[in-house]
Amino acid sequence: MISDLISKLQQKADLTYDQMNYIMTEMLSGKTNDKENLDFLSSLTEKGETDDELLGMLDKMREFALKVVPKNKGKIIDMCGTGGDNLQTFNVSTTASFLVTAAGGVVAKHGNRSSSGVSGSADIFEYFGYDLNSEPDRIADMLEKHNICFMFAQKFHPAMRHVSNARKQLGKRSAFNLLGPLSNPAGVKNQMIGVGAIEFLDRLPLILKRNGAENIMTVRSDDGMDEFSTSATNRVCILRNDKVLMNSIDPQVVGLHKSTLRDIQIKTREDAIKAFVGVLNNTANQAMIETTALNAAGGLIVANIVNNFEEGVELALNTIKDGKAFKLLERFVADTGDISKLKEMV
Repeated sequence: MISDLISKLQQKADLTYDQMNYIMTEMLSGKTNDKENLDFLSSLTEKGETDDELLGMLDKMREFALKVVPKNKGKIIDMCGTGGDNLQTFNVSTTASFLVTAAGGVVAKHGNRSSSGVSGSADIFEYFGYDLNSEPDRIADMLEKHNICFMFAQKFHPAMRHVSNARKQLGKRSAFNLLGPLSNPAGVKNQMIGVGAIEFLDRLPLILKRNGAENIMTVRSDDGMDEFSTSATNRVCILRNDKVLMNSIDPQVVGLHKSTLRDIQIKTREDAIKAFVGVLNNTANQAMIETTALNAAGGLIVANIVNNFEEGVELALNTIKDGKAFKLLERFVADTGDISKLKEMV
């Protein structure tokens, strides 16, 4: 059966939602071999994925995942990019997640080690002694206590190990890179997602809308970042009140300074840690602080805390300046990791 469906893909025929559901069930149950997995992924990537195919894959990924059941009230959001922009920038979405939380939001952060950059969100949390193998109940308690948590993708999507060899052999981006950020184990319905390709800017909100999403914001910067950038105009698509609107955000129009990508690039994991802490305690360079503030503004809009980017940027910058952002980091690390690691940095 699976070989017949792979043949269809190779002939550039689209599969139905149910057919994709069937393939994913077989793959995530470990019933397919590496060659079948690779043939499937390469044929699908070559053909290009339809919305039905992506939704069929996403629903099965969520079904096979471990679940976190949040106890928090109100809007819980996630902020992450699909990755793969290869620009070696610091961990913007991780830093912005702490900023959004310190400004009144609730962030159930889902992430992984870096696939293309110097440092992924998991690398940052791990450095400060966070247990990446924390169980779902522990994470729900952490989210309730601090309004932020981290769910390590490899822990929460154990069935994905069955396709890891095929993904490595494929050697390029596949549908899984896109679906990772959409398969949050806490079932968040409000998300800011950076996309690596402009075609997904308006497609992802519509796919997630079919899945019961509420507020979704997708972003891609004209300089190639899969996040908001202060060095270029940013293309944005927003799903809100069941309507999808496209917009563009110029960082200078919302009160920020124009920067260059060089200002926010890093070379080592140590640089990444320094940038993360430096933004939150207001010692990083202006470009890193303002890039984080712009991304946090997007998160604050998704969380219904502010109405527009101007308000969001102002609140984010004030949250850094008045020390709330760094105080949150101190409390979080003291409770979930090794506070001496943070003290060494500052």
